[in-house]
Amino acid sequence: MPVSTSQQSKMPVWLITGCSTGFGREIAKLVLDRGWRAVLTARNPEALTALAAPHHERALVLPLDVTNTAAIKSAVEKATARFGRIDVLVNNAGYGYFSAIEAGEDDEIRHVFETNVFGLAALIRHVLPGMRQHRSGHIFNFSSIGGLRAYPAVGYYNATKFAVEGLSEALAQETGPLGIKVTIVEPGSFRTDFAGRSLAVSKTNIADYDRTAGEFARMIRDRAGQQAGDPARAAAAVIAAFETKNSPLHLLLGRDAYETALDHLDELRKNFEAWKSVSTGTDFEGGGVD
Repeated sequence: MPVSTSQQSKMPVWLITGCSTGFGREIAKLVLDRGWRAVLTARNPEALTALAAPHHERALVLPLDVTNTAAIKSAVEKATARFGRIDVLVNNAGYGYFSAIEAGEDDEIRHVFETNVFGLAALIRHVLPGMRQHRSGHIFNFSSIGGLRAYPAVGYYNATKFAVEGLSEALAQETGPLGIKVTIVEPGSFRTDFAGRSLAVSKTNIADYDRTAGEFARMIRDRAGQQAGDPARAAAAVIAAFETKNSPLHLLLGRDAYETALDHLDELRKNFEAWKSVSTGTDFEGGGVD
């Protein structure tokens, strides 16, 4: 049965970045299949034509390079002009960079931060005024299990995702009282393009790091296309987090992410406890103001 214009106006409006493949595309599919409205964005909007075509009244396709602040401003303005508001922002656009820390290249390091951190933050800043006006909204920031635990070969990527974690936790405290929710999405290994066409690799090879950074990078590439994680199920988990009343701040995706996160918590606790006397012994005698 066709949905009336008045019914459509009550459907949530999602703005999703990086919709051409992977998590972004799967989330977009589910949003549209549920009858909701969606602003689908990608650097190459032509890749979204077939996805949006059956839902032309509820889908708006826009070109968006998240490293371009003017493009972000334009996308938010066009989305608001078309649908009246933005209820959900999914900051999914991002990519990986393989490099030992010493082998990192300035331009590549800066670009991965521009995409994974600064672009994400710019979108948040442009979307929040509308959400504050309506005293409602939900922001999903894609991090990674690599935002909770670092690995050789992806240190710079880890750094961008650690930044997303810190920014998002602070954001949740600032916007929670305003009715705006924040969820940090932390996938493990999924069958996306992370280790494929979207991956950047340092051109510098230092033999001393072959058994650390080199070995980890080879392992990730060898597993490409065989990961346990299903992007469609990940998308369903995001939808579930949106629909529940008590949405999580941290949303781990994949058994590997869940187990790795718990293992890392145990490692942190052991490290902290082992050095407790040193840590707590650095205060002035008698303490200070609590």
